[in-house]
Amino acid sequence: MESDSSLGWQGKGALEELMRERIRSTIEGIIEEELVTALGAARSQRSGPVRVGYRHGKRSRTLTTSLGPTTIAMPRARMEGEDGRRREWRSAIIPRYQRRTERVDEAILGVYLSGTNTRRLRGALAPLLRGAPLSKDAVSRLVGRLREDFAGWAQRDLGELKIRYVFLDGWYPRMRIGKKRVRVPVLVTLGVCADGRRVVLDLRLAGVESADAWLDAVRSLGARNLGAPVLAIVDGNPGLAAALKVQWPQIAIQRCTNHKLWNLLAKAPAHLREELAEDYRRMIYAESREAVEHARVGFARKWKLRCKTVSASFEEAGAELFTFTAFPVSQWKALRTTNALERINEEFRRRTKTQASLPSEEAVLLLLFGLLRSGQVTLRRLVGWHDLTTISEQPQAA
Repeated sequence: MESDSSLGWQGKGALEELMRERIRSTIEGIIEEELVTALGAARSQRSGPVRVGYRHGKRSRTLTTSLGPTTIAMPRARMEGEDGRRREWRSAIIPRYQRRTERVDEAILGVYLSGTNTRRLRGALAPLLRGAPLSKDAVSRLVGRLREDFAGWAQRDLGELKIRYVFLDGWYPRMRIGKKRVRVPVLVTLGVCADGRRVVLDLRLAGVESADAWLDAVRSLGARNLGAPVLAIVDGNPGLAAALKVQWPQIAIQRCTNHKLWNLLAKAPAHLREELAEDYRRMIYAESREAVEHARVGFARKWKLRCKTVSASFEEAGAELFTFTAFPVSQWKALRTTNALERINEEFRRRTKTQASLPSEEAVLLLLFGLLRSGQVTLRRLVGWHDLTTISEQPQAA
């Protein structure tokens, strides 16, 4: 087997150096293909009817990727426009003034928004930046662009999404307000499109998770042309259910079956909890609507005798605990709970678990939005999405 020295590289960091060299060649190859397409002619190719410009040298450009800074030879060219005027060619793959890839920028933003100042940020990301410049102004520009993107995202028109279902829940991250560390609710709305795609529709902070706060959130969705969804999956917050009915009187409500189980277990004596959970799951996970209804009757009768506090909590949910049975069986797994939102919240917790608290209210929203925008939080299609064609067409926005 050949040694490292026989391959022409060795020593500490040699693997990264070799990878960066290959990345440089790959980037230059991609840019060359882009330029050939733009010019309508390859290098040294004779002029022809499709040529619209000419090369005029190269210039060095340093681009920081996930493997550190890489210096590339950026080609230059002059293009002739339809008006006969010449202009400098600009790459769409590596825009003018770009010095870092989007993945690097997202890493910088994530660390900064978690509460790290610029000096410590450079130290934390030293293996990534490898001496590449990172000024306080550069970080401020990144945050400013993210803030502008979030503002536009939060006001975007939702009419074309054709939302059928919505999941709504509050999440309570810890943040600093003044000199205190407090938990403040972030109200999250997730929508399911007619083609099964799941899309985060809205993120907003609220002083408390009240009926008024949720009504503001729901009215904002309506103002952005979200037509009335067919179904809302919620955690049981009475203010949220009331707000939904005010905005969309005909919407069906599904209470999260997991949240209700936790409530029931909290009401039951310790020695009955295992039996209670087994009976509850047998009822909720029955294979047909008739089987669910049969088990529901038996559950209510049994636990009215076994534990009155459990019975009262179960009756409080009423028919909204079983709304999912009116929808295609293939979708029951997805419609019974708010787990789709729980997975988003869990990903956010994972990214911030080492922080005692986030530095500001704005940082919470920007960090979560940044994770969504960068694709680090991925959303799969609704289980059973093929059967969405059986759901009635979305009503027009009010």
